[in-house]
Amino acid sequence: MTTNAPLHDYLVLSKGKWDADKSPQEIQAAIDAFYAWYERLLAEGKFKPGHRLAREGKRVSRQGIVDGPFAEAKEVIGGYWFIVARSLEEAAELAARNPCMACGLSYEVRPVDPERASAYALTNETPAT
Repeated sequence: MTTNAPLHDYLVLSKGKWDADKSPQEIQAAIDAFYAWYERLLAEGKFKPGHRLAREGKRVSRQGIVDGPFAEAKEVIGGYWFIVARSLEEAAELAARNPCMACGLSYEVRPVDPERASAYALTNETPAT
């Protein structure tokens, strides 16, 4: 990795549920360690703020608006924040140090694409052919 590479934003999605075999004390210790880790990285400029997500939600589509979210338990998104890094690998390595992983959570790290959407460009929304 080149140290001169430009910095980019990477979205981190907190996924999953706490391990059922962990005590509330173990989970709280992981949460406390997370916030200390998070605040330090915010101060160092390696993170940008994010938030926990509330439990309720709505799904909005052409079919209308319905209660949600509808993800499976292992896919539940609990929150998000941003990592500032020079590569996806660097961002993933930083996310892998999250203290809450010891209690069952996992993290999806995705580059933020600053380009505007286009019907002519291959994107996440492009139908498979």
